[in-house]
Amino acid sequence: MKIYTKTGDKGTTSLYGGTRVPKYHLRIEAYGTVDELNSYIGLVNSQSLDTNSSQVLLKIQNELFTIGSMLATPENKEVLKSGKERLDIPKINTDSIKFLEKEIDAMNEHLPAMTHFVLPGGHTTVSYCHIARCICRRAERITVQLSENENINNDILVYLNRLSDYLFVLARKLTYDNKIAEIPWIPERKK
Repeated sequence: MKIYTKTGDKGTTSLYGGTRVPKYHLRIEAYGTVDELNSYIGLVNSQSLDTNSSQVLLKIQNELFTIGSMLATPENKEVLKSGKERLDIPKINTDSIKFLEKEIDAMNEHLPAMTHFVLPGGHTTVSYCHIARCICRRAERITVQLSENENINNDILVYLNRLSDYLFVLARKLTYDNKIAEIPWIPERKK
């Protein structure tokens, strides 16, 4: 597999199926942001984590590659002329979403109830997790915007929304695992 193709030197790139678009195209922004998110999740997973969290993050990274592939494939290019699906990979679906919800619920069982919004930080790993959560929210916003003009599988939108929730709860879990006090956001009152 050759790394450089020289086909993008003039500011365009190919979507899956061959359609060329400018590199600033919203579809490119969507899957590029998902790729950025995947890299940050890799950074979180490179920290000292419990085995389950590490395995879940690896599963999420694989699912984000799937989402990137789905976003890189315009609806009119999903099926080849032969009738075969162009993307011969499992798609993100409700099972993927339910898995995230199950993991969120399992972590929440062991965390104290939230009484305030929480400021990101307190530990490097927690901060990385919050950065990933923010990138996930951006990926969701861009994908929502893309969905206003093009047909996007709705499960992608739901998955990204749930994933940001998962990353928030994971950040809380990591705070407690590392015995760090959460920093509540308490707005200063004007005198």
